[in-house]
Amino acid sequence: MTSSTSDAHILMSMTYVSRANPDVSAKDFNEILQQAQANNAANGITGMLTFNKDYFLQTVEGPRAQINRLLYALIADQRHHDLQVIETRELKHRKWAKWSMNYASPTESNAAIYLKYSTTVDFNPYLLSAESALDLMTELSAQRA
Repeated sequence: MTSSTSDAHILMSMTYVSRANPDVSAKDFNEILQQAQANNAANGITGMLTFNKDYFLQTVEGPRAQINRLLYALIADQRHHDLQVIETRELKHRKWAKWSMNYASPTESNAAIYLKYSTTVDFNPYLLSAESALDLMTELSAQRA
């Protein structure tokens, strides 16, 4: 058995934060989102992403080998930098099973949710605990359901 088949039953979650490079445009971001949705669907990965022009905050879930491959691809991606994994864990069930990649950005209607989890006036996901990051994305996701 290869590692990709022997651990296919082990479901993992990984949450990370990174800084967008200054030249990432709205068009670039839409391409990132579409690419993630297509790649994730093909690789059995689901998740939630939030982006506010400066920061990416994302949780992905899927087979352990696929999550590890995705992490290497994310680290190599030149559209962001300073990637920090804030949590990894095994899962019994997916949280975002119905989305290859759900997405939320700061809007007037969800500003209170971002403010609730922010430790400063400006939202900075590097300052969030793993639990707070997950709670934020859960609330944002519920608003989009």
